[in-house]
Amino acid sequence: MVFGRVPDVLIAGLNRASRELDGVTFGDCGKVLATATNEEIEMNRDEALEQLSHAARERAFGRHVGSDRLIQVGLDALMAGVESPSLAMLAGLLRSEEPEASALFDQALEELGLLFQPPVDPRAAKWAMAYWIAGQIVDGSLDPAIGTHLIWADVAYDLNYPEDLQALVSCAINLDDWDESWGVSVEALKEEAIEAAERLLSKQPPEARTDCRSIRR
Repeated sequence: MVFGRVPDVLIAGLNRASRELDGVTFGDCGKVLATATNEEIEMNRDEALEQLSHAARERAFGRHVGSDRLIQVGLDALMAGVESPSLAMLAGLLRSEEPEASALFDQALEELGLLFQPPVDPRAAKWAMAYWIAGQIVDGSLDPAIGTHLIWADVAYDLNYPEDLQALVSCAINLDDWDESWGVSVEALKEEAIEAAERLLSKQPPEARTDCRSIRR
């Protein structure tokens, strides 16, 4: 997929990076990278917005998202045609400016209407996280082994293992301990995890729903 010319702010940032990063001179590296970026960008605008939203929720649910990733997410979005003053500033940050990434990312989210706040109540926030992870398991954007483990370790434990999460916890344990001698494939266990995630989403109260997708791709 081909998009328009890379904004001058990014070319300038790349050129500055070629002079400043670790004291190493890359010459025309910035121009080469900018040209390559102009030639082919695979992420479209909707995918870029989804990536921004995903990173926002990770941070809101207390998961660490490094400054380097925030900058890359901003760059991907800008290249895909998403426009925001703070997004352009975020995408152009140098390594020495990475501490500014968090604030600029939040400002960009606010400008784009993507700012996400989890429920104030800690238990409600954990349930919101469980539904969010389950939605990703169901739509295929998160591997069931990883997703169920996150629910087991980061949600179920803090909620004292409620009944509605037991099936997903069991799936996490089975996937974590799986052995060929069991006579069941990993794929079958992952399918069970997807079905368990679907059942959890079916019990999600309307007021707890965000933009988690619940239809398989």
